[in-house]
Amino acid sequence: MEKYVIKGGTPLVGEVEIGGAKNAALAILAAATMSDETVFIDNMPDASDTNAMLQAIASNGAFVERVSRHSVKINASQIRNFTFENEFIKKIRASYYLLGATLGKHKSAGVVLPGGCEIGLRPIDQHIKGFTALGATLNTEHGIIYANADKLVGAHIYLDVVSVGATINIMMAAAMAEGKTIIENAAKEPHVVDIANFLNSMGANVKGAGTDVIRIRGVEHLHGTEYTIIPDQIEAGTFMMAAAATKGDVTIKNVIPKHLESISAKLVEMGCQIHESDDEVRVVATKRLQNTHVKTLPYPGYPTDMQPQITTALGLASGVSIVTESIFENRFKYVDELTRMGASIKVEGSTAIIEGVDKYTGATVSAPDLRAGAALVIAALTAEGFSTVEDIKYIERGYEDFEVKLRELGACIEKVNDDKEVQKFKLKNA
Repeated sequence: MEKYVIKGGTPLVGEVEIGGAKNAALAILAAATMSDETVFIDNMPDASDTNAMLQAIASNGAFVERVSRHSVKINASQIRNFTFENEFIKKIRASYYLLGATLGKHKSAGVVLPGGCEIGLRPIDQHIKGFTALGATLNTEHGIIYANADKLVGAHIYLDVVSVGATINIMMAAAMAEGKTIIENAAKEPHVVDIANFLNSMGANVKGAGTDVIRIRGVEHLHGTEYTIIPDQIEAGTFMMAAAATKGDVTIKNVIPKHLESISAKLVEMGCQIHESDDEVRVVATKRLQNTHVKTLPYPGYPTDMQPQITTALGLASGVSIVTESIFENRFKYVDELTRMGASIKVEGSTAIIEGVDKYTGATVSAPDLRAGAALVIAALTAEGFSTVEDIKYIERGYEDFEVKLRELGACIEKVNDDKEVQKFKLKNA
């Protein structure tokens, strides 16, 4: 089983290039199946989640060609099976995007209920509410959710809670419905805007993405397109937090600084210097971090996907910090692992009370999910001595070449297969 072995204590210094946004890529790959013409997608991250989505689409009859590591051609004109239940789709949470895309295009869809990280209940009731409003009937049999409609007709849909997944899924289905759809209380995340832009590049008529009201006028067909995915806000934020925690100086390139404002603001509060230019952000941390309070909120608030990383950094800050998780109820599972490394964190319900310690010490820890896994790597990079991070399959779901990029910034980290290789690494870096 692959794991990372890390010798901590080295500040990260240098430049790192950020890849395409995983969360945008997954929905864009699903939306690409809504055209019978060839779609070319660039800046696609080479992560296990995106690869699983491509395999799922291909196994249902689509033509998929990897033009290069980060670009792909898709032609979905030969898809005849509208039920996605293969082994690939079971691995990822975003499988449900194929429901909206396939229902929109073919008025019939079936998708095995989603997998992914176990960070709490992520019900799809708002997705179902939207599809039903458009005229679909839904039922679940043998672990597969089916949606069918004679035709889809535009509707006025008010989401009870701000849901990124539901906003995107309804947007895709409504893109090929008859008439006009209005989604109120819509999510405003950057990747919602990216998917709207992608649909529009195929001939859809989506307006208002990035605000809480999205208006969609349905079209009869979508054509081929060439499209470049936006940079990954969470990958960028993770490297920003790693720079802060290790007292480093890192320039994060190929980013949209506007998407990172909530993270940058917190790092400034914590005593870091932030320098922004058109497409890069530099984080400089020269002294011990200061305590602060954080509450996760839908965009443009502080992202839930960056909560474990900032909690890890605040574990080393002076004073007491409070982190409140308002999106997912099970997102503090990694705290027990951080405690093994010397963190002093008390979790009460959806709040973590963090008493900063002088240092973490090396330990063997296990990644419970994608973002928590990245946070444990950050902790290990700061820790005294050696650490091993196990279950890195979660980390590889959303980060491409994570250990390679960290090594280029000076980190002492290696991906290994077994304890023998761990010992070899320790001897080499003693």
